[in-house]
Amino acid sequence: MVEQITLESRAALHSALAEPTRLRIVDLLQLGDSSPAAMQHELGISSNLLAHHLAQLADLGIIARHRSEGDRRRTYIRLVPGKLDLLAGQPALRATSVLFVCTGNSARSQLAAALWHDISDVPAISAGTHPSKSVAPGAVAVAGRHGLSLADARPRLLDDVATGTELVVTVCDSAFEELGDDARIHWSIGDPVAVGSRRAFDEAFEQIASRVHQLAPHVIHEGIPA
Repeated sequence: MVEQITLESRAALHSALAEPTRLRIVDLLQLGDSSPAAMQHELGISSNLLAHHLAQLADLGIIARHRSEGDRRRTYIRLVPGKLDLLAGQPALRATSVLFVCTGNSARSQLAAALWHDISDVPAISAGTHPSKSVAPGAVAVAGRHGLSLADARPRLLDDVATGTELVVTVCDSAFEELGDDARIHWSIGDPVAVGSRRAFDEAFEQIASRVHQLAPHVIHEGIPA
């Protein structure tokens, strides 16, 4: 019976993605999260039709939704990690470096850059749209628990480090909503600083680590044009 359920579940995934619009939705969500409005604009379909396709994907556990912690009226859609490991494509992105951005540059973006440095040869930096005075102690602690160091990390202003050639990855809803089209990829990660607990930092670290490991194989280093 277990084998039969597994085969039926796999068949349902294949069936759902055999529909072109749903497959395109999955393609759009492979490396970052999206709002329904942005997705509707990208796909060029009505809101009712988009809602239908999203409901089909949600029923199969392919996507999940949650409220923005920035603009509470917004909802972001993400792929459920691991659900499509055998089905998702392998898009390639070329960039001179990766720039992780959040509002304060005190936790999420710092952790993302540290994790990136640990697994990828593509350069990475982090910055904030409104940088804090220092890196959050909880971020330093959770990094240390995983063998990473943020001892020398300092929050920096985005405008001071961005050159326009980076792959910009926002890890904060507020930063994404502020940057708009300047953000190439968005990861909707909850703010552990606002909660302050060890568990919040551990959960944020795990989510960021999963996203970093998912994205890194797809990014190809490209030199700065002469």
